[in-house]
Amino acid sequence: MIFNIMTLFPDIINAYVNQSIIKNAVEYELIQVNVHNIRDYSANKHKKVDDYPYGGGGGMIMTAQPIYDCYVNIKKNNPSTKLIYFSPKGKILNNKLSYEYAKYNNLTLLCGHYEGIDERIIDMIVDEEISIGDYVLTGGELPALVFLDTVSRKIDGVLSSQDNVQDESFEDGMLEYPQYTRPVEFNGMKVPDVLLSGNHQNIYKWRKEQSLEITKKRRPDLMKF
Repeated sequence: MIFNIMTLFPDIINAYVNQSIIKNAVEYELIQVNVHNIRDYSANKHKKVDDYPYGGGGGMIMTAQPIYDCYVNIKKNNPSTKLIYFSPKGKILNNKLSYEYAKYNNLTLLCGHYEGIDERIIDMIVDEEISIGDYVLTGGELPALVFLDTVSRKIDGVLSSQDNVQDESFEDGMLEYPQYTRPVEFNGMKVPDVLLSGNHQNIYKWRKEQSLEITKKRRPDLMKF
């Protein structure tokens, strides 16, 4: 899987990519992350990438030319890539959608900034708009990293065990059961006896019951009847 990330702030992306599971996935060549600085493609002599909106209003709009030229350059080496733009107006990212995107072999992620991007870019080259929630962020870097992380986890080999994915929240339509580790007792609170019993059938049953109870209490909208 190749991820091409278009951004004005490559250091934000690189800082995350060079840590933890994503770093390992890159080193083991399970994924490839190419970071492209949109500002490098500005035809303006001062490398300006934004301007005032037509019709008035607050804030600045990212101009079309640097974004377009950056994407054209990416397409030269990635002709089959799909371009995703992160926007509050997009489809909400969820677990099912992340599985769908994990089937692709090449994705380009466009991070907006300021008050957004020139609409003509969306009309000309964006394949899909994605939102990570009903709120507004300063830029698209955080959504891009959320997308990168959740999609990468669905790619074979990125996690140490496929069980790490299958037991997580949302995988079976429910939230995950509680987890515990050493010590057995901490500040007067003990690990549930069933988890110390060694009886895997009872542990499995307990975990299912806990998942059901937590989901009913916290996210009843996930329940399927």
